[in-house]
Amino acid sequence: MAVEIYRDAWGIPHLRASDAVELARAQGRVTAHDRAWQLEVERHRAQGTSAAFLGADALSWDVFARRARLDGTARRCFAALERRDPETADWVRAYVDGVNEGLAAGARRAPEFARTGLAPGDWRPWTPLGVWLGTHILFAGFPAKLWRERAVRHLGPDAVALFATDGPNTAGSNGWLVSGDRTATGHALLAGDPHRFIEAPGVYQQIRLACPEFDVVGLAVPGVPGIGHFGHTGTVAWAVTNAMADYQDLYRERLRRTGAGVEALGPDGTWRRATRHTETVRVAAGDPLEVEVIETPRGPVIAGGPEGLDAVTEPAPEGPGEGSGPGAEALALRYPPRVTEDLGFGALLPLLRARTVADVDRALDAWTEPVNVVQAADTAGGTLHRVAGKVPLRAEANRRGPVPAWEPGHDWRGTHVTPYGGLTDGIAVMANARGLAAPLGVEFAPPHRAARIRALLDERRTWTADGMPAIHTDTRLGSAAPLLDHLAALTGLTPAEAALRDRLLAWDRRMDAGSTDAAVYAAVRGAVVRRLAAHPVFAPLARSPAYPDVLLPWLALVPRVGHALEHLLGTGDLYGVDRAAVVRAALAEVAAAPPDRPWSATHRLAPWKALPDEPDTAPEEPGLGGDHDCVLCTSAVPGLTDRAARGPAARYVWDLADRDHSGWVVPFGADGVPGTAHHRDQLPLWRTGELAPVVTDWTLLTPERTAPAAPFAPTAPAAPATTAPTAPTEEPR
Repeated sequence: MAVEIYRDAWGIPHLRASDAVELARAQGRVTAHDRAWQLEVERHRAQGTSAAFLGADALSWDVFARRARLDGTARRCFAALERRDPETADWVRAYVDGVNEGLAAGARRAPEFARTGLAPGDWRPWTPLGVWLGTHILFAGFPAKLWRERAVRHLGPDAVALFATDGPNTAGSNGWLVSGDRTATGHALLAGDPHRFIEAPGVYQQIRLACPEFDVVGLAVPGVPGIGHFGHTGTVAWAVTNAMADYQDLYRERLRRTGAGVEALGPDGTWRRATRHTETVRVAAGDPLEVEVIETPRGPVIAGGPEGLDAVTEPAPEGPGEGSGPGAEALALRYPPRVTEDLGFGALLPLLRARTVADVDRALDAWTEPVNVVQAADTAGGTLHRVAGKVPLRAEANRRGPVPAWEPGHDWRGTHVTPYGGLTDGIAVMANARGLAAPLGVEFAPPHRAARIRALLDERRTWTADGMPAIHTDTRLGSAAPLLDHLAALTGLTPAEAALRDRLLAWDRRMDAGSTDAAVYAAVRGAVVRRLAAHPVFAPLARSPAYPDVLLPWLALVPRVGHALEHLLGTGDLYGVDRAAVVRAALAEVAAAPPDRPWSATHRLAPWKALPDEPDTAPEEPGLGGDHDCVLCTSAVPGLTDRAARGPAARYVWDLADRDHSGWVVPFGADGVPGTAHHRDQLPLWRTGELAPVVTDWTLLTPERTAPAAPFAPTAPAAPATTAPTAPTEEPR
């Protein structure tokens, strides 16, 4: 059978092949055609080699990737996959072969290669695992443990709950399942939207994968075969949100340098040899950086070294000796794939082959990370609501902050039992709030999005697929009450201040794109956040700590205050801060020059791009409605910026009555190449909340080309890695 590539009206690829292996090869090839630049950026980020063509701005990430052993972990996990699941290993190899076949031609389409001087490279069998790991290593927000530690040190233990909210650097999502009892067709509906940093090209790729075994539409991660997070096989559909689980630990290590290398102090009171080697990180238009890579029995050291937390580069060697003293502190990261040699890729083929929710359930038993809350439904009326992923069992202290590696009691002891849930009156909602996954995490999203979705679903008894986008785009701001209550309590205001206060109290609390009242509210909120963050009681938290730059966004005070504002204004006492005076001063500041523009004038999309646009070609990004605690979660950072860098990275409605009544959309388009017809053609739909139709009738699609299926020759296993000055290496264990 020939490999057949079709496109729909939005340029979305529909692939058909003779078997799953050849289909994976076709998926790799078409992804390389559409997303060559994105693929190579992600490969280099996973390897820690992106600064070589992106420059110094990428250096902090590359150093982190090297020190965290991302590439080495991917190699280990693939070697284990070959032993445990050779069928999946061959399937991944086929995808890699397809990428390599299409990469050169794809790179010729993408202008970024010429701008940076980058030549397309060679994907290895473990590269998709590295891409997955690099995409999700910060997903669980382990740097928040450093924030909690600092907050407790300066403010006391109550600060953990006070600042506990999903902030601007934590991925979230909305999702809901409506059973057939609540739909016009008698079959279930699944809908939602994953919230991530909005990237251009997007982090999700709409695709269809069909062969005699299965026929699946869904959202793939470019660089990874199959469809992991959101898919519809025709008889069963599934979707996920971030469970907000805590499954990564930070250990404070005591390290010392000896004549033989580096030693770490263990919980039994003895010094044990740590592995170490050096790697060179190349930097475009800059000097190369030598990085010392150290791993203790707990995990890779990601900050500090034998000379302390400021030491991130290769230090001058010491003379012979056994070392002395208590040792300098460093931070080691322990994360499940590094420990178990399993990234959960064994779930991907069974998901494609699933026909029922029972099949999906069994497939997800192999899922590792990120840890998700999953909803699924099938055409027989089955539903599923569970957590998928591995969360280690360990001491409560591990979950809340860094723990001392030299003290006993902080080891991992198996994994948590998988939580399962059900539906309430035919509905299940997931929106990162404390609920099904509560035993697995520390910080969860405020309940506003989940409560609002449930309230909207309860407004009618019977739903159809075309009613779901109105929920996607709801702009009611559930977290506005504490600030408005403080405003209502103010007395002795000037006429201008009183008029502005009364205007906000009459506001409908919707962050609509065209609302000037929403803009006024955001201005007052931002002024309150800045004034609270500037209060002397928080001064110790305003200082930048000696951690790598890649971790600092989780430690920035203004975003922390901005996203915890509801708690900070609603708590009984805030460390003696006169909140009424803060709110009064903020109101006076805005009343002196109130904004006369709609919310969308400043609340504009700000997507992340590995290579920023040249000034004369940069598109004007649209203004948006919504806000961080709206169902339309377009996250500004109050007190810092109104721009939205995070939001719905896709939207979907899966209809179990008829897959062709489903819909989906991504922020930009199917093609990653600027200037092409399908590079940004979905943006108008995404901005207004519309969905592109899912089309599965092959006669309604446009054939791109038909090519004979080449005999599959798996990529040969790589020889053991050798030390190279420009690439990461993996030492023997």
